[in-house]
Amino acid sequence: MENFFKLKENKTTVRTEILAGLTTFMTMAYIIALNPNLLTGFAVGSPLWNGVFLATCLASALGTFCMAFLANKPFVMAPGMGLNSFFATIAANIAVLNDTSYDNAFQAALSIILIEGVVFIVLSVLNVREKIVTAIPIGIRLGIGPAIGLMLMNIGFGSNVSIYNSEGRGPFYAMRDFFGAMTPKLLRDDMGAGTDYDTMVISVITMFIGLVIIILLAKKGIKAAVLLGMLAASVFYWICEGVVLGTNPFESLKTASFIPPFKDMVDTTLFKFDFKGLFDIGIFTAITLIITFCMIDMFDTIGTLVGTASKANMLDKQGNMPNMKEALLSDAIGTVAGACSGTSTVTTFVESASGVEAGGRTGLTALTAGIMFLACIFIAPIAAIIPSPATSSALIYVGIIMLQGLSKVDFHDLDQFVPVVIMLLAMPISGSIGHGIGLAMILYTFIKLFSGKAKEVSILTYVISILFIIKFFIIV
Repeated sequence: MENFFKLKENKTTVRTEILAGLTTFMTMAYIIALNPNLLTGFAVGSPLWNGVFLATCLASALGTFCMAFLANKPFVMAPGMGLNSFFATIAANIAVLNDTSYDNAFQAALSIILIEGVVFIVLSVLNVREKIVTAIPIGIRLGIGPAIGLMLMNIGFGSNVSIYNSEGRGPFYAMRDFFGAMTPKLLRDDMGAGTDYDTMVISVITMFIGLVIIILLAKKGIKAAVLLGMLAASVFYWICEGVVLGTNPFESLKTASFIPPFKDMVDTTLFKFDFKGLFDIGIFTAITLIITFCMIDMFDTIGTLVGTASKANMLDKQGNMPNMKEALLSDAIGTVAGACSGTSTVTTFVESASGVEAGGRTGLTALTAGIMFLACIFIAPIAAIIPSPATSSALIYVGIIMLQGLSKVDFHDLDQFVPVVIMLLAMPISGSIGHGIGLAMILYTFIKLFSGKAKEVSILTYVISILFIIKFFIIV
């Protein structure tokens, strides 16, 4: 391990790397169940759901292993949030346009992901994606980490803690509905009878207990602070479920199946590409969808890599990350693996920042998380009982820490500062790292152009800005 992952050179240990890998995995374990839910319309237990579930585990593991061995970076991959919802929408539209079933349309949409992944492999080998990274102005690159931090905090306080009431109404969110309620009574009445409001209160308390424990342990220099904080918060939540809500937090384990549904995967998603179904919607429309997926995924990945690497002090003085080509190639291989196994775009996960904060610096962190994803083929029911409020604690803490990167941004240079401020708002509000970077690039280019500094902007930066303008305003 020392020779392969260069642990001493990166000032880390096997213990630290393994704990960091477990930390990252726990903060993103929700994707194992959520991804098939989103891609199949919550058709839990259906053959397509089972196929996507296995594809999520396998593709995440394979992509993460590539990151570990090719790039030696502590970044973990999984089907990207936002991209999976977009994929589901496209599949549903293809089903309507082609007058076919969702399952058939799903296979047509998988063809888009395969083409995207192959394109990215070619661009990565030819160093085109690496050149795009360097085309992002240094000020924006320095601001990507803090912007991702705000995005993580938004997820932690917002969408990660959501509750549906006994009538299926919702979701009710911790930040918007609990802290945004005029009075507790109004929220209780709105959520309805039963224990739904009590569940919300327990979730919010769990979230803050985990956050405080993580902060106190981190102040003492304990590397496993994030992991221990999540575990403590989980135990508190489980106790409250039993004592306050009168439910068994481990009830789902009694009827859970630990046998992987490989037959369903073979029948529904494994190498199930329908190129004819894709181009039946129109060649122009199909090409437009492929380009859209490519742009969103490319800048999501670049943003996550640069932002997380910045937090880990992996960037050089020019804001570049060593082995960026290998990291981008690993990401592209993960996307192809996802398409072949049956899931939407696999990309570098922003939750990797939690493992970096826990001390992860090498591919051993990624290897550990990848093994956990592989194990989830058999132990998914166990991973599923980790309460979302506990993972919110980690996301909020890591988001706060990533905001420290703002100190590197020149607040006195409006050419840098204004695009960064817009990016800080755009990422959490839009929910897209790529869109946040795109807005910042457009604004940076216009500021330079109309302030008489057009020559300071590289040709590739102009090209990227124009492509984002087309993506935002012209592509239909």
